[in-house]
Amino acid sequence: MTESSAYLILHGWMGNWMGNQPHWQTWLAGRLIDRGAVVHYPILPDFEEPHLEDWMALLDRELAALPEDLVVVCHSLAVILWMHHASRRSDRHVARAVLVAPPSPTTGVEELADFFPVPFDPEGIVAAADETVLVCSDDDPYCLGGAGALFGVPLGIETVVIEGGRHLNPEAGFGPWPAIEQMAVAGG
Repeated sequence: MTESSAYLILHGWMGNWMGNQPHWQTWLAGRLIDRGAVVHYPILPDFEEPHLEDWMALLDRELAALPEDLVVVCHSLAVILWMHHASRRSDRHVARAVLVAPPSPTTGVEELADFFPVPFDPEGIVAAADETVLVCSDDDPYCLGGAGALFGVPLGIETVVIEGGRHLNPEAGFGPWPAIEQMAVAGG
């Protein structure tokens, strides 16, 4: 697949601006801008106590504003947002969706309850993007049982499992992350 000219980066619960280390999404946004790409990296509303409909409204606005060759890169709760979007079977189709470290319904984090249950719609996932890849670890504390088994298999999504990657965030050592840049830019 060829390189896209537009990217939408969606953060998860609590945003990506906490702590001392840069998040890989912030690093990725800078790398893509340096390549001359259009990058939208919005702050999702009420990210400390998120509501699905508010996040969905922002996603709809962003998708309407960006070109067809768009690549969407989601982390954590934004992956669940994308699954809800895909299940709505909207007319908006993107080139690629890179879905990183989704939480499971069993996280026990009360603030995430509005996003569950997750709609398992394999046809919606296919209709939402030309290509979708799930990137997860084998020991994510927010996704006991593993995202590959919980989401990748039932949705028929290509899955890349990173051993020992935890939640694939800065606390797990994922600030600058060349492999995710490659997945976003050219797939696989």
